[in-house]
Amino acid sequence: MTLFSRRSLILASLGFASAPGAAGAQQIDLARATAFIQSTGDDLVSAVNEGVGTVADRRQRVGVILRRAVDVEGVGRFILGRWWRTATPEQQAEYLKLFAEVLIRNLSARFGEFQGVRFTLGRSQSRTEEDALVSTLVERPGSPAFGLDWRVSDIGAQPRIVDVIAEGASLRLTTRSEYSSVITRGGNTVSALLIAMRQQIVHLASREGG
Repeated sequence: MTLFSRRSLILASLGFASAPGAAGAQQIDLARATAFIQSTGDDLVSAVNEGVGTVADRRQRVGVILRRAVDVEGVGRFILGRWWRTATPEQQAEYLKLFAEVLIRNLSARFGEFQGVRFTLGRSQSRTEEDALVSTLVERPGSPAFGLDWRVSDIGAQPRIVDVIAEGASLRLTTRSEYSSVITRGGNTVSALLIAMRQQIVHLASREGG
């Protein structure tokens, strides 16, 4: 079973999602959100470009940064949507664990395989009282530059990445729709999604060499 389309693979390699007004969200400060993305970008660039260790080592460093920067649980719960309420507590726990692994593996692979990465801030703007959109340009050697618009909210009094817009599409909407389709095709059971996610992780691990 294919869990992601080409576009959502790109998005899953680059971004995240959460719902505006989610529990714990607070009024966002635009300058703070911008500084947070700048700092996160600088950390990612340093982790990738410092040239110490193997590709796997770089991915590991990138993964640590991303786990700190992203509201992984909020992202995962929003994307599962109404199916969260139908899942058992055990399924919810496994889903969040699998989701975190898929997300971080995709992101760390995207950023951790390249050296010479450059990360440039663009325009920042408030979207609502609770989130801001910070535009960036990512440049990688031998590849076309691409723009990412990061959505940032204050979660538990800390800024966190909650969504990204790439190629004009939001991860939160694209992935939520695809996860729901997997569940529906599997007889409206969350277990069908968990099976697909386990398969996705095996594929990613094989691609990464472990």
